[in-house]
Amino acid sequence: MSVAPAATAPTSAPSAVPAGGTTDPTEGTRAALSQLARVALPPEVRAAVEAAPSVVVPASREELYALALGPDGGPVFEVAYDVAAAGGATSTRIVEATVARCRNGIAVNYPEDYIRRRDPDCMRIADDLPTDKPRYRDREGGEFDPTRTETLDWLATQPLAVVPFKAGGRRHGYPSVAIVPQNAAFFALALVDLQGWVTFEELAEETSARGEETWAPRSLMVVAPPFRHTRFDGRQVVVHNRSETLHEVWAYNLYPGPSAKKGVFSVLLDIGEREAEPWYTAHASSVLVTTPYDNEIVIMHEGASGGGKSEMTQDLRRMDDGRILLGRNVNTGEPYIITLNESSSLRPVTDDMTLCHPALPHDEGKLAIADAEDGWFIRIDNLTSYGEDPKLEKICIQPAEPLVFFNVQGVPDATILPWEHTPDSTGKPCPNPRVVVPRRLIPRIIDEPEQVDVRTFGVRMPACTREKPTYGIMGIAHIVPPSLAWVWRLIAPRGDKNPSIGESAAEASTIRHGGLVAEGVGSYWPFSTGTKVGAANLLLRQIVSAPRTRYVLTPNQHIGAYQVGFAAEWLTREYLARRGVARLRRDRLAPARCPLFGYTLTDMVLDGQTIRPTLLRPEFQSQVGEAAYDEGARILSDFFAAELSQFLTDELDPLGRSIIEAVLRGASVEEYEELTPILG
Repeated sequence: MSVAPAATAPTSAPSAVPAGGTTDPTEGTRAALSQLARVALPPEVRAAVEAAPSVVVPASREELYALALGPDGGPVFEVAYDVAAAGGATSTRIVEATVARCRNGIAVNYPEDYIRRRDPDCMRIADDLPTDKPRYRDREGGEFDPTRTETLDWLATQPLAVVPFKAGGRRHGYPSVAIVPQNAAFFALALVDLQGWVTFEELAEETSARGEETWAPRSLMVVAPPFRHTRFDGRQVVVHNRSETLHEVWAYNLYPGPSAKKGVFSVLLDIGEREAEPWYTAHASSVLVTTPYDNEIVIMHEGASGGGKSEMTQDLRRMDDGRILLGRNVNTGEPYIITLNESSSLRPVTDDMTLCHPALPHDEGKLAIADAEDGWFIRIDNLTSYGEDPKLEKICIQPAEPLVFFNVQGVPDATILPWEHTPDSTGKPCPNPRVVVPRRLIPRIIDEPEQVDVRTFGVRMPACTREKPTYGIMGIAHIVPPSLAWVWRLIAPRGDKNPSIGESAAEASTIRHGGLVAEGVGSYWPFSTGTKVGAANLLLRQIVSAPRTRYVLTPNQHIGAYQVGFAAEWLTREYLARRGVARLRRDRLAPARCPLFGYTLTDMVLDGQTIRPTLLRPEFQSQVGEAAYDEGARILSDFFAAELSQFLTDELDPLGRSIIEAVLRGASVEEYEELTPILG
């Protein structure tokens, strides 16, 4: 068993240094340790930090940025470690990452393709609290305590950077601390850009305002890259060690996805499940949409990784002549082009981690949300040339402050171009190029909490034809009862080329052959450290408590035989915004041929143009037909049945049991609506 020890304050605070600091490394370390005097760290963690040869607590983002460039300030800095071979007689220098100094930021690249994306099997649980995730002892053949001690012993020999942050963003977050080797300062820079820059002095002031002498971090992140090689066979491993008051995250690789990004997500989910009134952080983006007629609507978009969350806050793409390519037939190459003279304006609210806290102000029956991050980890794989997303390109190329890029080529002292993605060893561009953009750099962003009018759910769909039937049969938009909205979020299907994460060999084979993989409850399940049924119950309670929210399904990539990319999602957003929150007319809805899709629209009119009925109901497409559609529906139904059975335990909410049993018996959409009516 490995449980985080109780946090303790130091028995005596180190002497403070004179104002203005010093260039003496010893004096600099004393200054850094003096800032930790009021932080109640676990005693063995404090001992490791105090034993380190030097400790830096950056006073500003600029200082941390300079630290990320290495002791010489660039132009290229190798983040490398001497890794001892078995027996410890010899060691090998391993370069984990390179950092290139460029005009608009730093370009961080990893020599190994494997490190460029999050490994979905990287989480290990070191404690004995309830969980359905792999326990450290079961996967690694022993308890975590010895590795934890060895990690701290190694950190005690390294120059360290200690950085405070707030898990969940500056406004709503929880005080936390990160301990990082100084030569991996780029990791700490990405972390504070994502979570928000804060200083120990500010946290001490908050402590004093509460009348307290010391404060204990709610989470602790420790980074130790060499152990990836000495303990974990080169794999990405992130160990979560939870107690009632402290959530430790031990990151053994330098790609921030599973730790600085999703590791913090895990912390927030853990905290939310433990509070008196449980809440959760949704894996979602959200946007305030204002139509040309000044109608306003807030849409929150969810889905598995690669399901269109970042795209929901992006402008729809237009051709050079201003028209919109809605889709292209995969068999004939025929384009389907529409004209939309004026599109709605967008004000982003959240990008990926959306705080659904009950304390946020909200009206009865509505869900209130706020951003759980202070910066966005934006995937830019859809930028392949100049002019595809002018707003995002301007942020990347001419930022108000230098940014942190990952898996993007960076020529020293030149400008990083966001469409120049680093080639993988295959010669193809890395599918997961990223940039961290602080919220303060995003134009027209909303900083206040908002209330959700519509929750959409995106699913990556393959092409479906008579010759090759698949589950890619979802129409451009489907209205679903809350019960079905819960079911889709319970499974969170992932398929058709997900660029964000790596898959296991079995998952890759399944997706490659037209199958589906479940990302799990709320699509945040990969980051949860708790239990599936507990998460399912919490999600259901949250959906039921907001009955005035409307639920919509929308596909991306394909609709039947048409390749649509994210155009279907963007046009669905436009349609929903233009019709607003007006009551749904039942004569405009028809039960979908596949009941899991709820209702289909009988027509969709945008700017006087009627969208082809074949995109609303793909079974009408000549190259799909009812037989191929029904085969796709069977694939989906079988997949849902196989995934949902695991939730039928005694701990499941009775309403949840009724909903799942309805799915298993092939219920009609009317039966789902009897369980959870559509209001409005």
